[in-house]
Amino acid sequence: MNMKTKKNLGICMDHSSAHLMEFANESGESKTIESKFTHDVKEHSLGKSEHLMHNKEQHQQSEYYRKLGEVIKGYDEVILFGPTDAKVELFNLLMEDHLFANIKIGFASTDKMTVNQQLAFVKDHFTKK
Repeated sequence: MNMKTKKNLGICMDHSSAHLMEFANESGESKTIESKFTHDVKEHSLGKSEHLMHNKEQHQQSEYYRKLGEVIKGYDEVILFGPTDAKVELFNLLMEDHLFANIKIGFASTDKMTVNQQLAFVKDHFTKK
């Protein structure tokens, strides 16, 4: 019986960047997606107006989440984790979109981790099934 390899993805994220770790057959591959709303942009926008900054932040945050969503569409199962609420915000957005209905998505709160700890967390998450 030939079982299709499930494509699993771990995403350690906060509001400024997401470290994506693909997990398939004991091996991990990773890349990072950055939000365009960096601290510098925030400082620059704040100088102009709170309202403008908030609009820019909202726009760039949704662009960041949209990019992550595009990547997530290619997987069977995804675990979102990290120290901030960004993972919950992304999770809620994905749950509202029927395109993600067949993807098993979960989230977990974790402390700030090194890259090796992140990889170990993802490996542990997908191997204990």
